[in-house]
Amino acid sequence: MTDGQSPGGGVAVVLGGSIAGLLAAQALTEAYERVIVFDRDELREEASSEPRRGVPQGRHAHGLLAAGKDAIEELLPGATDDLTAAGVPTGDVLGDLRFFTMGRRLKQTPIGLTGIAASRPYLESYVRGRLAANPRVRLRDRTEVAGLEASADRARVTGARVRPLAHGPAEESVAADLVVDATGRGSRTPHRLSELGYEAPAEERVGVDLAYVTRHYRREPGMLDGDVAVILGPTQESLRGAFVQVVEGDRFVVTLFGLLGDHPPTDDQGYRDFAESLSRPDVHEVVEAAEPLDEPVLHRFPHSVRRRYERLRRFPAGLLVTGDAVCSFNPLYGQGMSVAALQACALRRQLAGGGTPDSKRFFSAIRPVVDAPWQIAVGADLSFPGVEGRRTAANSLVNRYIGRLQVAAEHDVELARTFTRVSNLLDPPGRLMRPDIAFRALVGSRSRT
Repeated sequence: MTDGQSPGGGVAVVLGGSIAGLLAAQALTEAYERVIVFDRDELREEASSEPRRGVPQGRHAHGLLAAGKDAIEELLPGATDDLTAAGVPTGDVLGDLRFFTMGRRLKQTPIGLTGIAASRPYLESYVRGRLAANPRVRLRDRTEVAGLEASADRARVTGARVRPLAHGPAEESVAADLVVDATGRGSRTPHRLSELGYEAPAEERVGVDLAYVTRHYRREPGMLDGDVAVILGPTQESLRGAFVQVVEGDRFVVTLFGLLGDHPPTDDQGYRDFAESLSRPDVHEVVEAAEPLDEPVLHRFPHSVRRRYERLRRFPAGLLVTGDAVCSFNPLYGQGMSVAALQACALRRQLAGGGTPDSKRFFSAIRPVVDAPWQIAVGADLSFPGVEGRRTAANSLVNRYIGRLQVAAEHDVELARTFTRVSNLLDPPGRLMRPDIAFRALVGSRSRT
């Protein structure tokens, strides 16, 4: 169904107005007459680079992977052209990006995949503006979610209880044919399921004790020699890393991070010293050469968490969960927004079949969407001995092989291209194990060691 076609009847409610909630709402407009999005924050319709209070991580560097860009384009045709016309920087995801992983720099070469370097607040405000222009959508801001409404037998969720923050403690019941929880990693759905007599989903956690500190800088012509980003990952010798990202408004977002308690300081000199301590000079050069526009700000991320909704035997009809409420990834891998967009596309495909989405089919459909990035992120995190999580013999073998591949990918264009396509969620992780790729990785790494 395209814009202009009439959707079916009914009301869908989305809890949470972040990227995940907004894109889910866009998918729902193709099947529901009315879609209502609730959020605690004030949701401004105009484009903005200022982070919302409810998204404290919004000011930090965010990646939109190639698969995520394609998913947003599917949901909001013309988004790439709109953002480019508005001055959002773009570039080839490998040719215009310096990618250092485990101390190795991927061979920098164009591979024909365009990335969009928008800040998280600006991208979110663009999506929100597109949604606000749809007459089937109502954005209700400054409203918190108080609970779920259910049928007498508790077999179906029938709506949500909300509380407008401007009107004190009074609650309002909003009837809905479908409720979508997109409230993020702090989602209350596991608790609310227990209240309704259902089992809460099992959780998998990987403790990384990550903290990152971000500062914005003015970008002058020629800085980074035209590259749009630097990704400097941690190594076994140093748990520190950084991102530099060109964003709209002729600015750099510079995010320094450290794992397992090795956290960046927030004072000016400490921030600069931390940048100087990194394994490569690229980030420190930007920090010293560019004009800072604000003070360093800290954000902590203790652990990645995945809630296994797809394994539940019973689940109420009329309720779905998406985005970080299903899986909150280590932000170092830039996967969150892209996975949310891919989940919204999965929802759109299910809605195309007609009727209210079935929760079991939806959770089964998004499982592979989550599996690949979870495997990538958790596999890399567990290569660090101090990270808390379940390890298997396969983890060690795979990490040793990936290390060999990364050595060879410093000089092998095909390996660098394949690694980038996998990390951008365009190809499955198993692509790295193909016999032809494995041969190049093993032979190429042997010649470089």
